Amino acid sequence: MDFRTEVRTWLAGHLADTPAPHPRTWERELGKAGWIGIGWPDDGDTYGNRRATLPEQVVWAEEYARSTAPARMGHIGENLLAPTLITYGTEEQKRRHLPPVARGETLWCQGYSEPGAGSDLAGIRTTATPDGTGGYAVSGQKIWTSLALDADHCFVLARTDPDSTRHHGLSFLLLDMDQPGRIEVRPIRQLTGTSEFNEVFFDGARATETVGGEGNGWQVALGLLARERGVSTLAQQIGFAEELGRVVAAGVASGAAEDPVIRARLVRQWAELDTMRRHALRTLGTTGDPGAPSVAKLLWGGWHQRLGELAVEVAGEAGAVGPEPWSEARPYELDDAQQLFLFSRADTIYGGSDEIQRNIIAERVLGLPREPR
Repeated sequence: MDFRTEVRTWLAGHLADTPAPHPRTWERELGKAGWIGIGWPDDGDTYGNRRATLPEQVVWAEEYARSTAPARMGHIGENLLAPTLITYGTEEQKRRHLPPVARGETLWCQGYSEPGAGSDLAGIRTTATPDGTGGYAVSGQKIWTSLALDADHCFVLARTDPDSTRHHGLSFLLLDMDQPGRIEVRPIRQLTGTSEFNEVFFDGARATETVGGEGNGWQVALGLLARERGVSTLAQQIGFAEELGRVVAAGVASGAAEDPVIRARLVRQWAELDTMRRHALRTLGTTGDPGAPSVAKLLWGGWHQRLGELAVEVAGEAGAVGPEPWSEARPYELDDAQQLFLFSRADTIYGGSDEIQRNIIAERVLGLPREPR
């Protein structure tokens, strides 16, 4: 059995004719089968996960995106924290944290953005002071923290040198989220009516571990951000392709696709998505390009936002009407097109706004003068 057939068979056997499993239950199912961490760098050790070649990782991402499997809850621990620990962590940290991630038992969230420092990561004000027991007391606020309500742990970028500025004096800390009275999580209601993101308030929260050493948080943070691309972008693009297919079908059904302007825009969306996919395949596995993540973010963020606009446009008047009457029990219902349109408004903001991405390209790739700060 080749790898693609194996993946399809496993997914079909665990998803067919059964109610959708709870996301945490699903993470454990993936862990039992060894599907978590298949793309982790091979350092000669294993943490209960399979080892897959780069083409096999692409196959897994493609087949998972095409299946009816639940949205992943463990991707932050698997794709961001784990490779960071493998690169910068101690052996003790790797052996403590990676096996539970590989088993799907622990969930992580990312404490980076702050009010007033969303895209400007070096401007954070959260502080961490030694607590006298070998750990730190963390105080401050993080925002746009995905999965914070469900996460067991958080990796936090905080200022451990009170006299430092910008990217100096930062440390990459690990802490438990179950600290009543010291950590408060407040969901953020979005345009869609849902609350995937959260505010997190730290009031003397205890962090017991530093990754990469005190004061080296900027280097670790940048290393982590560089990993927010790669195989995962191909799975993202498959999801985009499915969304585009639904928009095209809606345009055909409504007759909007007969309009030559709308038809040209749909074709352009397809062509740009195909270009992004070919670019992702061409650059897969490459490292050391400081502008690559910023270019990718600019491309897909704007593309997805334009797709959301097209989705409601091809629906015509129906795009302004909810699928169900609103009531006290169901106050905020959206169809797929409306959900896509409203959620995609944030695509050019989260993960680093378009303005910040252009600054990075200008300064680090083109060598233009730095913007005054």
